Amino acid sequence: MASNGTTKNPKKANLLDPHSIKHLLDESVTEVVKSKGYPEDVKLSNLRLLIGTVIIGIALLAQFYNKKFPENRNFLIGCIISYPFFTFNVLLYLLSYTKEKNAILFTYPPADSFSSTGLIVSSKLPRFSDMYTLIIASADPKSISANKPVHFTKSVTKWFTKDGELVEGLFWKDVDRLIDDYNSGRKSK
Repeated sequence: MASNGTTKNPKKANLLDPHSIKHLLDESVTEVVKSKGYPEDVKLSNLRLLIGTVIIGIALLAQFYNKKFPENRNFLIGCIISYPFFTFNVLLYLLSYTKEKNAILFTYPPADSFSSTGLIVSSKLPRFSDMYTLIIASADPKSISANKPVHFTKSVTKWFTKDGELVEGLFWKDVDRLIDDYNSGRKSK
């Protein structure tokens, strides 16, 4: 029962679908991290959206350019070359490969903290495996206040009932403990 007397809808996943399980766990991790006072950093997502908008703009220009086909041939060739070979598609790929990797959340430092960095939260659930890995690292690893990354690897069977319902209390405790482990590294330096 929730505090207002209504029944809270349990989070369910299809236990035969590892993508469904990972998605549900990743959403829950995001909730836990935000509840610990780390605001989400959406700069990288916004940059990806901006690059995508430019790509769509180029496609729209190519489609609705004023001149008919034989006359706009050079313009179309320029648009076609700029999509896969020029900067935009390559930029999206490089962002994904170098910055995002397995990250599910980028955060700023907590508002009341002066000696903390934001977090990069990453997760893995390999194909045909039940072992979920959660990694918390500093968003600025070169900072003097950055801690060493922490992680855990546990079976997802510990957090789900046989019906596919997430036992949020157990999962939140594990994630909360991992965040505390990361933050305690700062005090021990």
